[in-house]
Amino acid sequence: MEQNNIQNQEIIAQYGPREAMEYDVVVVGGGAAGLAAAIKLKQLAAAASTEISVCVLEKGGELGAHILSGAVMDPQAMTELFPDWKERGAPLNTEVSEDRFLFLSETKAHKTPNWLLPGCFQNHGNYIISLANVVRWLGQQAETLGVEVFPGFAAAEILYNQDGSVKGVATGNMGVNRAGQPTDSFQIGMELHAKYTLFAEGSRGHLGKQLMQKFDLNKGKDPQTYGIGIKEIWEIDPALHKAGLVVHTAGWPLDNQTYGGSFLYHMENNQVAVGYVVGLSYENPYLSPYEEFQRYKTHPEIRKFFEGGRRLAYGARAITAGGLQSLPKLVFPGGALIGCEAGFLNASRIKGSHAALKTGMLAAIAAFEALSANRQHDELSAYETGFEQSWLHDELHKARNFKPMMSKGLYMGTLLVGIDQVVFGGKAPWTLHHKHADHECLRPATEFKPIQYPKADGKLTFDRLSSVFISNTNHAEDQPIHLTLKDPTVPVRINLAKYDGPEARYCPAGVYEFIKTDSGEDKLQINAQNCVHCKTCDIKDPTQNIVWVTPEGGGGPNYANM
Repeated sequence: MEQNNIQNQEIIAQYGPREAMEYDVVVVGGGAAGLAAAIKLKQLAAAASTEISVCVLEKGGELGAHILSGAVMDPQAMTELFPDWKERGAPLNTEVSEDRFLFLSETKAHKTPNWLLPGCFQNHGNYIISLANVVRWLGQQAETLGVEVFPGFAAAEILYNQDGSVKGVATGNMGVNRAGQPTDSFQIGMELHAKYTLFAEGSRGHLGKQLMQKFDLNKGKDPQTYGIGIKEIWEIDPALHKAGLVVHTAGWPLDNQTYGGSFLYHMENNQVAVGYVVGLSYENPYLSPYEEFQRYKTHPEIRKFFEGGRRLAYGARAITAGGLQSLPKLVFPGGALIGCEAGFLNASRIKGSHAALKTGMLAAIAAFEALSANRQHDELSAYETGFEQSWLHDELHKARNFKPMMSKGLYMGTLLVGIDQVVFGGKAPWTLHHKHADHECLRPATEFKPIQYPKADGKLTFDRLSSVFISNTNHAEDQPIHLTLKDPTVPVRINLAKYDGPEARYCPAGVYEFIKTDSGEDKLQINAQNCVHCKTCDIKDPTQNIVWVTPEGGGGPNYANM
């Protein structure tokens, strides 16, 4: 990684200086949070008859290309942003018609009576959506308001003023080969300077990690916890389809001590979104979230939906799920963290898109007030104050004990959550805490037996490579590998020796595999071309030796309806 930085500085010295563009606000990430912030800024400026220049950088080849979520959306924040979203044609088309919550054993399914479900598991008034399509729609609204949107340009570097405040970002160089040298198609990156920069990269953002470290934003906070969500879209038999049906499960195929569960959402057009979430605090290095998801689909209560169906899409993404206790400080001189970059997901409701929209709007309000007062590059403290006074803070406060309680195991956790949510309404006079980061939880392979997963049948269950193929993932083949190692000896010397090479199992895209060299030695091979940008490796690697850095803009998956 250090070598990449040195090469980049040498390139800038030879081909620079980089061209710079000036804006009032630069937003890094064209997801729900980033676009909501940009839209709100323009709305506020229009209402005040003033002008604010706003641009959004998106590393995906188009808006929505890298967006993946379950997703059931609470429309509250969308209604605040666009009260007339229905008339504008927002793609919230399928209102939830029925909730089912199932506890699975290997062959049986036990339905929880709806009157026993806590409010966090009830979805009346919510909508089954494709968040990728909602983001594309938000992008259209943003551009209509005058936001400059630049898809295919990855923010790769944070720029600082002399006083240490954030000055903006620089996009990555294009047309650099595997050795880090410019090719015939080389284009040097561009600098974007702003009075305030909002970071909305999503879960485990590359630049957000750097900001948290530089400004010590996690001081006094619980360790962040994550999950990996793996998802497919299926077209199923119309006779088996029920628009608006929401099914969640817990239990099999995971053991009762491992946090996780599934979702199955009946969308429009006889399509179903099905997925599995596994908490990345799991202990068994032989566990494979991808294989657990494939196995889940074979359950009699689940597979019946897919008989005669056709798989259309696949993807995976990490989820920031620590909740209120793990939220970092949101602001620093010159900018702020919004959406899943900070971790506003409500794990108990299995929802984050409404929180992303709300935090984007709250940051925009604070930035607009600062700009109106001719301020720049200072801390947007009004953003944190606005969050603390918002309905979102109240919602996350009620949910704060969900993840710590579920870490007690499925049955004890379910009982505790029921008491917390039903008896106390989420307002118990205590707050439980996360004690360990996810990468600290993996235990040595000698303490476990390997898990024998069924072989994919190509009809209901699939291997990783066929799944990556339908995610439309692509990276320029000769570009520098964006999955970097602090120490290239660690994967074999520690991870393989102690944990039996968990990289090959926690990655849902077949990026990592241990192979034998011609001399018979073990070697970690990194198939970076397969990477779907889920960030799981950056989170779960027990030695924190893998660092995900921004690849060339436009690379990665291209999700259509996820």
